Amino acid sequence: MELPVFAALVLVIAGLWSLVVWPQFLRRVMKDSRARDAAGKATKFLTVHVVLVSISMVLGAATAIIGIMGLFS
Repeated sequence: MELPVFAALVLVIAGLWSLVVWPQFLRRVMKDSRARDAAGKATKFLTVHVVLVSISMVLGAATAIIGIMGLFS
């Protein structure tokens, strides 16, 4: 796969951005009063956000990997 260096760098930066930003967001969501019910069980609010963050981090990692592969191909 051949990518222009600029495009590869954009992919690496975008991937790293996702890997840095989303965990911080999840920490804030987990501290939110809507994340757990009165019994301490996870609510749909927390579950949806965990899924969102998980998918975003997988896509971020894939984006970064594609960028890195583009730099070294």
